[in-house]
Amino acid sequence: MCEQDDFSEFARRPVTLTRRQFGVMALGAGLAATLPKLANAAETKGADVDIKTPDGNADAYFVHPAKGKHPGVLIWPDIFGLRPAFKQMATRLAESGYSVLVINPFYRTKRAPTAPENPDFNDPATRDALMGLMGSLNPDTALTDAKAFVSFLDGQAAVDKKRKIGTTGYCMGGPFVFRTAAAFPDRIGAGATFHGGGLVTDKPDSPHLLIPQMKAHFLIAIAENDDTKQPDAKNTLRDSFAKAQLPAEIEVYAGAMHGWCPPDSHVYNHDQAEKAWSRLLVLFDKSLA
Repeated sequence: MCEQDDFSEFARRPVTLTRRQFGVMALGAGLAATLPKLANAAETKGADVDIKTPDGNADAYFVHPAKGKHPGVLIWPDIFGLRPAFKQMATRLAESGYSVLVINPFYRTKRAPTAPENPDFNDPATRDALMGLMGSLNPDTALTDAKAFVSFLDGQAAVDKKRKIGTTGYCMGGPFVFRTAAAFPDRIGAGATFHGGGLVTDKPDSPHLLIPQMKAHFLIAIAENDDTKQPDAKNTLRDSFAKAQLPAEIEVYAGAMHGWCPPDSHVYNHDQAEKAWSRLLVLFDKSLA
């Protein structure tokens, strides 16, 4: 999981904002304008859904092309949870031809939204509440949820069950990608983490130790400041994937800070986020056969 220090960059608000930075931080309808549209984007259908799990009903958002069957994708959000930014990201992915489920990982405690709008991580009450939500999750809850969410995707008419599922995770969602890929090696064909926290630890349940159980191809996009804090992690990951004979693109994104990919992040880096997005599409195109 992510450590508290990983979120310090979220709390550093710029003193002044350019027009583009202001637009990046906007939520709701204004957020859509910050995400580039595909020239040949598929028409999509999206809806809020509830998914029954052994621990309750998980609220989520499911979006897919309006016609046909397509590979399923499961998105694990960051600590700020299910929100308009992630619904827009899911929709953009659906426009590229995928049936996408983005979930509220904190449904056991609270339905979305689970964070205040434009949260200030320097505010003690906000920080404590978010860290408490993250602390309510563990490898067991991840496995419980992965089973329920993969099953949901496979039960949808818009999902092509003859093709592999992809899964992505942001920040604290990174370890859940690893656990999902390990739990469903014959179903998960591709995994991607973006500024994923806690992928390599010294604990016996470290996510990287699950790599031998996987069959998925991976993209691991690392923030420059995360790499500075844990420079050996990328090498451990490369060695682990190599030993498992699994393709993995592992890269440190220069100038990108922890949390740079979601367009509502205070450290959103447009150019590097678009690079990571393009690499994700390449991964899915090659691996979700």
